[in-house]
Amino acid sequence: MPKQGIKSLGMVLAVAWPILVFVSHEYIGSWPLLIAGSALLAWRMPQARYLAMVMAASLLTLGGLGHAELGMRAYPVAVNAIMLIIFLTSLWKGMPIVERLARLREPDLPPEGVQYTRRVTWAWCGFFIANGSIACWTALYADLAIWSLYNGVISYALIALMFAGEWLIRRRFRSSLS
Repeated sequence: MPKQGIKSLGMVLAVAWPILVFVSHEYIGSWPLLIAGSALLAWRMPQARYLAMVMAASLLTLGGLGHAELGMRAYPVAVNAIMLIIFLTSLWKGMPIVERLARLREPDLPPEGVQYTRRVTWAWCGFFIANGSIACWTALYADLAIWSLYNGVISYALIALMFAGEWLIRRRFRSSLS
């Protein structure tokens, strides 16, 4: 399989993780899924390789302490934590993530645009805190069907709403600058 195909497969597996767990947990159990999820986490987050490895090791440690299902369910919590750390550190070190993305399209971003991208980066940090907290609650207290529904469907719908809302606000912001 070509390198791009492997990357695409990894992305599909990462996005579909909660649904894959729901469908296969009854047949293969928590440990194989925990190991697969930890490996996927460490492999799919190249922008934060060491942080992802630490998170993957933490999930495996949960399993080693007798909580394999919790470790398996904590995958979305770990992803949200990694994304939060990436976005937060970008606010203090280098250029904020959202500004980097904006400069791909508009290299000469005006000062107002830079300020706007910082606020959007903060908004995403808030999103990752809220989403990660709900994912944590579902990992600890919800049954597998509810955990899968939230982490495999609802959280993605919320991400889409966040993107759509930001797009609408950005259009309005840009028109106010004209």
